[in-house]
Amino acid sequence: MNSTWITYCLFVLSLLGSTFSFGQQTPQYTQWSLHQFALNPAHAGIKKCIDIHTLYRAQWLGFDGAPRSGFLTLSTPLKSKRNKYLSARQGLGLRFETDQIGQFNTNRLNIAYAAHFNFSRDSRLSLGIYGGVIQMGYNPANSVTIDPDPAIYQEASFVSPDASFGAWWNGKNYYFGLVMQNLFRPKWDLGTDSRYRFHTLLNGGYRLGLNDKVSLTPAFLLKIPPRAPMALDLQLMADFSNKVNIGIGYRNTDAMTFFAGMKFNQRLSIQYSFDLTLSALRNASSNTHELSISFSACKPENTNQSRCPLFE
Repeated sequence: MNSTWITYCLFVLSLLGSTFSFGQQTPQYTQWSLHQFALNPAHAGIKKCIDIHTLYRAQWLGFDGAPRSGFLTLSTPLKSKRNKYLSARQGLGLRFETDQIGQFNTNRLNIAYAAHFNFSRDSRLSLGIYGGVIQMGYNPANSVTIDPDPAIYQEASFVSPDASFGAWWNGKNYYFGLVMQNLFRPKWDLGTDSRYRFHTLLNGGYRLGLNDKVSLTPAFLLKIPPRAPMALDLQLMADFSNKVNIGIGYRNTDAMTFFAGMKFNQRLSIQYSFDLTLSALRNASSNTHELSISFSACKPENTNQSRCPLFE
């Protein structure tokens, strides 16, 4: 596919604020259910130890200017005295996320704070907020047009405040999350009238224990962007003795997804996912790959039972 036309189309689409801009503003990840803190600030310090996640996503391989995304997150609990129920346990977190599509690049750096309220032994409400900055830039390198266009060849960059709010409710075997992104809605200072738009995310899941060693967790993620159709991710993950997992999913706007992972000593996890493109983009792309590594400092438990740390 001609890179000239790809660059030009990406630029025009960004000016129009079309559906494609949703991918620029909020990168999508196939492994979202395994990296909740990357989406929801309410997960800051939800575990009783330091938790580190990193992920890289190469989307629509073979498509010039296709998205390249990734993040690094760190979450830790704060020491605080609390009563048996209702008093808050607190947590802090740090997230760095980068997203590049065509000539546009976006970087976010956020600090998160969350409070966790236990209403019973198994039910918990968590509320959190991301605060930080977002940097967006346009690099005209390698841009070629049929006719000279000064607007395309001008390099630009700007920094603006960034904030998101998150809520999380979980029981022993289920969870439900809400995220409101881009609360400030800053304007793109790139010589256009475009701006970051308010986005809403809803997700949830339920763990079905088949026996002591095997469980199934169906889950969903609903993305509600402005001026674009809603996107729905559906997943079904099977966990074996809390050591190996495999899963399959479907994204109504784009792809079938497949993922698998392995955990070592209950601390280090490696996960791989593959998106089989179903939309018309399959004519120009070789699908999508994700690779992630996670580390938890929590003391390993001597158990081979299937369980989900999200519900603990």
